[in-house]
Amino acid sequence: MIDTLDILRDDSNILWTLIAAFLVFFMQAGFAMVESGFTRAKNVCNILMKNLMDVSLGSIIFWLIGFGLMFGISNGYVGTNLFLFDGGSEAAKATGNSVGFNWAFLLFQTVFCATAATIVSGAVAERTKFSAYLIYSLLICGLIYPIFGSWA
Repeated sequence: MIDTLDILRDDSNILWTLIAAFLVFFMQAGFAMVESGFTRAKNVCNILMKNLMDVSLGSIIFWLIGFGLMFGISNGYVGTNLFLFDGGSEAAKATGNSVGFNWAFLLFQTVFCATAATIVSGAVAERTKFSAYLIYSLLICGLIYPIFGSWA
């Protein structure tokens, strides 16, 4: 009976975390529409590409190094493990969670990180080059967001 309740609790946590991740992911579309509406017609494609690249490149860099910096075992400043996060036994030992929850948590944190980078996209719309914005987005998702998140 207790095992059944533990499994139900774990599965419920995974389901709720995934629902929350999907809702946060849909914020990307909302930001894209708002930013497109506030810019001149000639810059709409640029805005949409910036938002798409926030999710695409931001997810990759956060998976590569950001998650480890944010949630790895801390040395007092940043995390020192869980880079190239695989959600497997090492992560399960480090976090004390099931492998399924670790993957759901990675997805939630990844879309939240991408959303944090996208928020600034509206402020710099029509003001930056696309390549400069990509560098900014990689820095936000790979270093700034994870480091400040690890301190919180």
